[in-house]
Amino acid sequence: MPRRNRLLVPEARTALDRFKCEVMQDLAPSPNVSCTANPNDIKFTAADRVGVPLVKGDNGELTARQAGKVGGQLGGSMVKRMVEMAQQQLANQNQK
Repeated sequence: MPRRNRLLVPEARTALDRFKCEVMQDLAPSPNVSCTANPNDIKFTAADRVGVPLVKGDNGELTARQAGKVGGQLGGSMVKRMVEMAQQQLANQNQK
């Protein structure tokens, strides 16, 4: 199945991958994952934490529930962090 979620600004992919890794590292630090080496590797750490057997390559045998556990942990945490950042920026603007 083709990937349907495309970035509005494709050049932002690297920054978003780094952000994803930083968010997960803040939630549960993992010394085995470096955000600068390959930020996309954090999904394997997240999968391991929730007990999903994610491997590099084809994961076609995963159920939708398993895939959702990994994606939900990553995406939900990122959205929460972005909302916190926006609230902080608004608060800073109102103080000026």
